[in-house]
Amino acid sequence: MGKSKKQKHGRPSHHPYTRPSATPISAIQSKKKAKPPHPQQNQTPTIPFHPTNRILLVGEGDFSFTRSLYNHHGCHSMIATCYDSIATLTEKYPQSTDFIRELEDAAREDDEVDIKILYSVDATKLGKGGAGSGGREVRKGGFDRVVFNFPHVGGLTKDVNRQVRYNQELLVDFFKAAVPLLAPEGSMLVTIFEGEPYSLWNIRDLARHVGLKVGRSFKFQAEAYPGYRHARTLGNIEGGGGWKGQDRDARTYIFEVKNEEEVPAQSRKRKNRKGDSSESDEDD
Repeated sequence: MGKSKKQKHGRPSHHPYTRPSATPISAIQSKKKAKPPHPQQNQTPTIPFHPTNRILLVGEGDFSFTRSLYNHHGCHSMIATCYDSIATLTEKYPQSTDFIRELEDAAREDDEVDIKILYSVDATKLGKGGAGSGGREVRKGGFDRVVFNFPHVGGLTKDVNRQVRYNQELLVDFFKAAVPLLAPEGSMLVTIFEGEPYSLWNIRDLARHVGLKVGRSFKFQAEAYPGYRHARTLGNIEGGGGWKGQDRDARTYIFEVKNEEEVPAQSRKRKNRKGDSSESDEDD
């Protein structure tokens, strides 16, 4: 039997987007505003997604972000992956069962919804074949957005310097794996918390090191994604209390592949700035 086309609740009648997917995010020009005392609450949220985008999400926790993209931003072509096996996932995040069921039901009941959930996918092995690569679905590539929210290796060590190095290695390997999966003019979006130790990761320099162009960055505002809750790497806090990541300041960075003609210009820029490896990327 074919899918019914009755279910349209994931498609709002209007969308808060102002640019088509074909436009590189680095080309988006936005008016800079004076920073208010609490920009997370007062600043108009930047939503870097369009309903026509083909999106790959890696490192998802309980899939509440994927669910919000579908229900509230009209995104209906997504492959959402997590590092955990399905057994580990449901143990760490029991709420994920309902979220996944909702997304899979939507895909089953509506021909225009193409959402797939994949487990045991390693962000550093995307599309490479073998265990953890995401298989054929990921290997096909052609993604307008590859999204990695709050990457973290977990509690491998309490030593800050080692933690920084491990997370830097994670990001570099992710960048390298994701580049071949991008559509022309596609981009990678990475969101991390602000302040130390995350600022020590030097995410802009890591991206440039693997040949990426830093487009822009902006405040990540969790309230722009209704229903989203930050999922800790270690799982839910018993009783639901304690620290809530969605209330902490965070920033989304956008990275794109450099065009060949851009490389010499960037090299000259670095030579002209002794000891300065930064580019004039736009921050909001």
